[in-house]
Amino acid sequence: MDARTPLIGTAGWSIRPEHREAFPSEGSHLERYATRFNAVEINSSFYRPHRRATYERWADTVGDVFRFSVKLPKTISHAVPTADSEIAIERFAQDVQGLGDKLAVVLIQFPPSFAYDEASAGQLLRRLQKSLPCPLACEPRHASWFGKNVDAMLDGLGIARVAADPAVVPSAARPGGWPGLLYRRLHGSPKVYYSNYEPDVLEELGATLSAESKAGLETWCILDNTALGCATTNALHLRGDTDRDGRLDHPIKTPAPFTSRS
Repeated sequence: MDARTPLIGTAGWSIRPEHREAFPSEGSHLERYATRFNAVEINSSFYRPHRRATYERWADTVGDVFRFSVKLPKTISHAVPTADSEIAIERFAQDVQGLGDKLAVVLIQFPPSFAYDEASAGQLLRRLQKSLPCPLACEPRHASWFGKNVDAMLDGLGIARVAADPAVVPSAARPGGWPGLLYRRLHGSPKVYYSNYEPDVLEELGATLSAESKAGLETWCILDNTALGCATTNALHLRGDTDRDGRLDHPIKTPAPFTSRS
């Protein structure tokens, strides 16, 4: 299989003051962000809809190799299915296609209270798969989702299960479901959204991503520990753009193929 490049980025593309020297001084935040990273996860779509024209503008802002993951609106993932849900799915599907071929993944994050039920979960996932033009990654947060039967169901639908940190059960730390997409979300541990990841943890993860990409697998890693800016620092380190103390190793440039420090 041909080697691929891991897709590494953060949840959102805000650039905090302490990270300004890592990015160009001109352009929108997304334009500047895309000089360092080859992927981003759009989380704002979870809370409010974006017009198709907005997605089109974002796609035009970044280079050809850049890819987007978009989080499914909570009005779909966190609500009891109704006729309005069908309308919401169709609207989201139409709007998000404004990203064109730069749309790579739709992320479905279920609430912690959502226990696995094969009938209801399968119905929703099949509906989303039918409507959306890209692979799906599902992040369940209830312990009932991490059995072999659920992985088999997801695999059969062609839907990846997110590997998340912190993990609600040990198996939640490993990608599952459909193996054609490996998608990791690092929320910060032990304090979600706040905690920094140490260099040794990132370098071990980098070695894993490198091995997966060399095997021809599509592998994503999104840093979501954004509250204190650790996500950007950790993602730069994971890409090999900083030394162990977080200092930039080289000048600003367009995203290069990922190389592990291992």
